[in-house]
Formats: sequence, C-alpha cells, structure tokens
Amino acid sequence: MASILVVDDSPVIRRVLDFTLRRAGHTTVAAEDGFVALDCLAHTGVDLAIIDLDMPVMDGLTLLRRLRADERHPDLPVIMLTGSGQGQDRHSAEAQGADAFLTKPASSVELIEVVNRLLACKDARAQD
Repeated sequence: MASILVVDDSPVIRRVLDFTLRRAGHTTVAAEDGFVALDCLAHTGVDLAIIDLDMPVMDGLTLLRRLRADERHPDLPVIMLTGSGQGQDRHSAEAQGADAFLTKPASSVELIEVVNRLLACKDARAQD
C-alpha cells in the first residue's frame, strides 16, 4: 500500500499510529520532531505524512510550512494531529496547507478513512 511518515514527539502515539497503519497494510517511517522528519524525507520517499501540531524543537506548523515550500514535497498529503482540538489550531493548519485535521485520540477507523481518502485523491491527481 502506501508509505506514511508519522511525526510525533510521543513514542506511545508513534507506536499506536504505526500499529494502526501497518494493520491497514501501510508501511511507516517514524520521526520524533520536525528536523528528524525533514531528514527522513531527504532520504526516503513517502506517500503521506501525519504530523503532530504541538512538538518541541520544530512544531507541526513549521514543518508543514517547510514541506509546502520545498519543491520536492509541495503536494504531499498531510494530516495534522492535535490534542487540543481548538478551532484556531484547525484554522492555522488549514491556512498552512494541511489536507486534514484530526484531534487526538482519533479512532483507528477515522484515521484509516482519512488516510485512504487522501491517498485516493493523490492517486487521482497523478492519473490526470
């Protein structure tokens, strides 16, 4: 299926997302912050990224801005995750180019539905 970059400073969240995504047939690449994620992207191709909004070192919005500005990844589908669920977080993420926004803890079903929808949209754009 797809290769998915999971960026979250919590090892527990990374393991839960890894388990959920692998169970759905995807492979994962894990990063604990934005800098590690950028390094992973420089060496590994991925089909989609799931990024925590609130991380130390480099937060999710900064990482998203860097991805959108990088000519190698401007159209990479991105799901933003947050524990706060505040409307301002969603607005900021969408303004920076996030494709979807989920509040932790997102259900496994909801996560896989959003992942599959974004991957289908990416595949449809690639066929145009």
